[in-house]
Amino acid sequence: MGDTHEPHLVPLPGPDAHHRPPAGTRRLWENIDQAQAALDGATGPEPPAPPLCPECGLAGERRPTHTGQHVLLEPGYTLPAHLVPGGHRWYLGGDGTAWNGGLDEPPPGATCRIPHRLACPGLTLDEIRPWRWLEAVREFNTDRARRKADEDGFPGALPDVG
Repeated sequence: MGDTHEPHLVPLPGPDAHHRPPAGTRRLWENIDQAQAALDGATGPEPPAPPLCPECGLAGERRPTHTGQHVLLEPGYTLPAHLVPGGHRWYLGGDGTAWNGGLDEPPPGATCRIPHRLACPGLTLDEIRPWRWLEAVREFNTDRARRKADEDGFPGALPDVG
């Protein structure tokens, strides 16, 4: 037993004591992170690709997010957060990491950045869906109105009065 300066591994108890996932294996939370990144709009081109919008070709400011993806922000614009639709407010941490404020009401005086997608000339408003939270409220109210009509006994069609 010579001194080889190699670490001595002591096996830990349990069936997974030596189990290590192969390199390149997705971690359990990566699918969740990618889904959240897509919901947040963190769909910017990943390095080493240049930070160019795939829709219009304009350059944006690429920032990493907490989910490991990148968001392409509109360069040079810092806006009062209350003017930006919920779900499109991006804030920068001290380390430069961007995070989406979601639908939460911004604090008074807060400023934020907007994603390039919101201002992209290559996308229509139907594709961007800046007020997607409003669509959910409208669908909810549609269901409420139908239930109320059913409860109140309103007929589905007007009677034929000839």
